[in-house]
Amino acid sequence: MAIVVITGTDTEVGKTMATAAVAAASLAQGLSVAVLKPAQTGVAEGEPGDAAEVARLAGAVTAVELARYPEPLAPATAAARAKIPAVGPADIAEAAAKLSAVHDVVLVEGAGGLLVRYDEKGATLADAAALIRARVLLVAQPGLGTLNATALTAEALGARGLSCAGVIFGSWRGEPDLAERCNVADVPEVAGAPLLGALPQGAGALSPAAFRAAAPEWLAPQLGGTWDGEAFAQVYAAPPFAP
Repeated sequence: MAIVVITGTDTEVGKTMATAAVAAASLAQGLSVAVLKPAQTGVAEGEPGDAAEVARLAGAVTAVELARYPEPLAPATAAARAKIPAVGPADIAEAAAKLSAVHDVVLVEGAGGLLVRYDEKGATLADAAALIRARVLLVAQPGLGTLNATALTAEALGARGLSCAGVIFGSWRGEPDLAERCNVADVPEVAGAPLLGALPQGAGALSPAAFRAAAPEWLAPQLGGTWDGEAFAQVYAAPPFAP
């Protein structure tokens, strides 16, 4: 996979859990993994951030933050308010390249969605992905309202010549409602990319050992896992026509 940029359709959709799962599955294959969080917002100095949470759950990864801002805002706004230098696409690309030189897999976890601003020039995670020439993994919530956000993100990726590696549901309930069941088929269609996994709701509450053991079961083989998308759809997907 080399360098993979992980973004979401919105904030709080499960990006960190998805990053941890991909990291754990990669480690289980014997690969070395680095996790890069370009801008951590909403976390005070000394508190563990997203990269540290990935390391806690996944295991022996190299966890790197480039900047940390205390207020839970878009990175550009948080940087300006804190009077701390912003992180731009070139900074992200340089850090990812250095990590890639000494790791098999580098996972770059964004803040919020694809077009959240990182600096005063309005640069975004998409700009960094373009510099890195990385594939983008999209994390989406499976419920009502996700189709528009997924389609918009996919369109933004395509307009920038970026490739979407696939979609992961960041939090899948054991008893999905009708919208979630329909979205098993609809989300990959509007994304123009395959569904590559579904993390169970509450995965982050598992012990690190349990998380690492289960992570490959949540991800498709393209991400180092054993999850069977066709079998998942047979169990959960709603029929295309109402009975």
